[in-house]
Amino acid sequence: MSEQTVVVAADYFQSYSVVGLLAVIGVLFVAVAFGAGRLLRPVVPTPEKLLTYECGVDPVGEGWAHTQVRYYVYAFLYVIFAIDSIFLFPWATVFADPGYGATTLVEMFVFLGFLAVGLLYAYKKGVLAWT
Repeated sequence: MSEQTVVVAADYFQSYSVVGLLAVIGVLFVAVAFGAGRLLRPVVPTPEKLLTYECGVDPVGEGWAHTQVRYYVYAFLYVIFAIDSIFLFPWATVFADPGYGATTLVEMFVFLGFLAVGLLYAYKKGVLAWT
């Protein structure tokens, strides 16, 4: 291997070592914070503290509740289109750069095509009909 290849490889792994060191410091910080919290907090278990509650009200009945799935579907569709809008902003900045116009335009239409197929599928399944 040439000397230039060794230098490039060393620089490459040095940048990853910085990321690794930062990750280790982050994990240690979280571990120390949780350990300090465990050592400093008072532990006095009482039956009232061990009782399950919601919004300060004692539970009545069973813990299972029926939830309609359509609310989750609407939330999922919202997330899909929120992600779509997040991808449109970087695309617009790259589209303005010279030499990338046609490529980014085709890629964005492929991306929007996938979203349109998903929306059409949801429409055909009747998911978008609010009842």
